[in-house]
Amino acid sequence: MAPKAKGKATASQQPPLPIEDLFTNLNRHIERSEFEQAVKVADQVLSVAQNDGDALRCKVVALIKCDSIDKALSIILSAQRQNLPFDFSYFKAYCLYRQNKLDEALESLKGLEKTSETMLLESQILFRLGKMDACVDVYQKLQKSKIDSLEINLAAGLILAGKSSQVQEMMEANRIKASSSFELAYNTACSLIERNKFTDAEQLLLTARRVGQETLMDDNLAEDDVEIELAPIAVQLAYVQQLLGRSPEAMQAYTEIINRNLADESSFAIAVNNLIALKGSKDVSDNLRKLDRLKEQDAPAFQLARGLDKLSPKQKEAIYTNRVLLLLHANKMDQARELVAALPDIFADSVMPVLLQAAVFVRENKASKAEEILGQFAEKFPDKSRVILLARAQVAAAAGHPQIAADSLSKIHDIQHMPATVATVVALKERAGDVDGASSVLDSAIKWWSNAMTEDGKLNVIMQEAASFKVRHGKEEDAAHLYEELVRSRGSIDALVGLVNTVARVDVDKAEAYEKKLKPLPGLKGIDVDSLEKTSGAKHTEGAPVVTEAHEEGKKEKPKRKRKRKPRYPKGFDPANPGPPPDPERWLPKRERSSYRPKRKDKRAAQVRGSQGAVAREKHEAGATSTSSSTSNSKSSQAATSKVAAEQSKPSSKSSRKKSRN
Repeated sequence: MAPKAKGKATASQQPPLPIEDLFTNLNRHIERSEFEQAVKVADQVLSVAQNDGDALRCKVVALIKCDSIDKALSIILSAQRQNLPFDFSYFKAYCLYRQNKLDEALESLKGLEKTSETMLLESQILFRLGKMDACVDVYQKLQKSKIDSLEINLAAGLILAGKSSQVQEMMEANRIKASSSFELAYNTACSLIERNKFTDAEQLLLTARRVGQETLMDDNLAEDDVEIELAPIAVQLAYVQQLLGRSPEAMQAYTEIINRNLADESSFAIAVNNLIALKGSKDVSDNLRKLDRLKEQDAPAFQLARGLDKLSPKQKEAIYTNRVLLLLHANKMDQARELVAALPDIFADSVMPVLLQAAVFVRENKASKAEEILGQFAEKFPDKSRVILLARAQVAAAAGHPQIAADSLSKIHDIQHMPATVATVVALKERAGDVDGASSVLDSAIKWWSNAMTEDGKLNVIMQEAASFKVRHGKEEDAAHLYEELVRSRGSIDALVGLVNTVARVDVDKAEAYEKKLKPLPGLKGIDVDSLEKTSGAKHTEGAPVVTEAHEEGKKEKPKRKRKRKPRYPKGFDPANPGPPPDPERWLPKRERSSYRPKRKDKRAAQVRGSQGAVAREKHEAGATSTSSSTSNSKSSQAATSKVAAEQSKPSSKSSRKKSRN
């Protein structure tokens, strides 16, 4: 055993490798993508040459490649605290980006040179933050760098920035076909969806799936891995089917994606959310359980899992919104209030949190509170007030506050003069009793469309309705001016008829002058108007048009035939087999029917037993009662009263037997 111990001691005392050999080993491990071994060799180098910049850099990169982001970031922060002369800002920004600390990552990139690497990382951070305009600007600057697959990211950025129409222009400028890669085909199909070209998008998604299967199978990926890679295309195909109205197909596709669980986390979350939106308020409990699969398990309240960080802010907002709506349908108000209170911090630049807060108040029958918070938000953020004011108008109208609803619609400048908005505001103000306010709205709309110099048809409609409104509320002179303007500028026959009817109320001579401009109706030459006015007028019969004709003399009118109506039988009655006839006395009381037989009197009641004096006195009183009632009632009432009196005076046989035994 002694030689073995001596051998161990000899082995432990071997001198360390020279630093040049260690760097050679480190380089070999990195080239072979053996990053765990590279970390160990880097530690050996740092044990020999403490704080060596190259070794630190290699260790940080190797840890990032091993997805040990926290360890890599801790080394970077430690180097910054020691004021080492190495700039790890880029690697720090990347680690913060991987940890979804996007604002800190963007701050770390400031001051760095604008290289292709830093700009590409900046664009990815901006993409994740939802700042699509800035992201697209960076991508467009990077087009000169000839980065692989840059057009895929640029297409995605253009779509999310609301510039879907520029995707095709970008591809034509770069001479790229949509089918060159399944990712680009997928993004191009998304741009077609944004432009409402759903059929073309479906065909391109099918092409993307075929190209993707061929590409991934050539890379020797397993079948399940291929399906995971192509899951976004499957979800988008189901979404297009949903938009095309093929709801059963879409629901089946979403269900298969969820049940097979062969999709990346983002695609799985989108499939769950879209399926819930498709089902609506049906089976609320099951929908809530599906959304629970997307939450962070350790979080006390609902919070999306960390693996869903790749979702865009718009997609995350949709999931949170559906969660709140489901809680409202399930009447879980405490959970809904708690979740709504957390949304302003998650979506600071969105109007959805305040809309959901108003929905909670409406669900709690606090419409006034909902109107208040919506009004405050609209005043604080006027550039985002359109949707808020529309929601406030809807809440107020449903709550019976027409004046608040009308004021909300009037504050939306880009639609306040549209005919539909004008009609709605006028109806609301009229319901609130503000006739002058409604009239001023019509006048303002007429003035605006007169100066717009476009779409004269809308001006005609508004002027016509304004004139009718003023006539209805006793403002004949204003209505007459509007009708005159329509007749003079447009030559409208309807306006001329309205003008005659309106002016006839205040100035008959003027009305007759305008009436002469009306064309005579055909077929009325043979009618004597004076004699027609003396008649009582024609009677209108429903179902037939009223036709006035001049009858020729000597023409005999045909006698009107009475219309025979078929008898209406009860449900289930067969007139061919009517059965026995009903009893004609079925509605009479039983005692008044001919078949009625009164009950026989009990002869035993006449037997006197027990205390005779008391019984005789009761009989005497009962007889007196029946005699007095017979003078005022009918024969039927006499029979009923005497019967009741007899029953009152008749002792039971059981009581008489007891008395006889005593």
